Amino acid sequence: MIKNFQLFNKSLKNKDMDALFFEASALYSSLVKKELADLHLSDSVYSPQLAVDELGLDTDLVNELVADYVAQIIKSLVQFEAKLYTLQNSKSKSEVLDYTPFRELAHKNLGVARNLRIKDAEILLHELMLKDDLDYLLTCLEALEVSTITLNVKQAYDTLKLIEVKERFKS
Repeated sequence: MIKNFQLFNKSLKNKDMDALFFEASALYSSLVKKELADLHLSDSVYSPQLAVDELGLDTDLVNELVADYVAQIIKSLVQFEAKLYTLQNSKSKSEVLDYTPFRELAHKNLGVARNLRIKDAEILLHELMLKDDLDYLLTCLEALEVSTITLNVKQAYDTLKLIEVKERFKS
């Protein structure tokens, strides 16, 4: 289960989609204005129109692709967390840090964000590919999490709920 991303854990218990959306939006806005201000991220809501116009795709198809992207990112957050934990563990043992698996995961997700013209996700995933500061990477992951929730809160919730069910069966 995602441990560092408390918003999801809280949301699973409350089952309130509107509250999840507003809390995610508020947290994202705070991160954009404070910790990640130098990235010049947008505080506005994503519109699929740019992808529709530039790619010549139907709006419904773009919205479907965005929902798939949301599910992919939510699943990737679990992997990012595991890779970040490995990096933190290596750092605490004064071992050489291998960012390659972490960066490869960021790169994998970056292509989809670019294709869908999700600019803030592009910027955040690019940062995840380049930076070495573990605290900063965690902040970028938190921003990616909450910005992803705002793209399609129901898809984010459903995907996380599925992950939670699968983890229960593993135990």
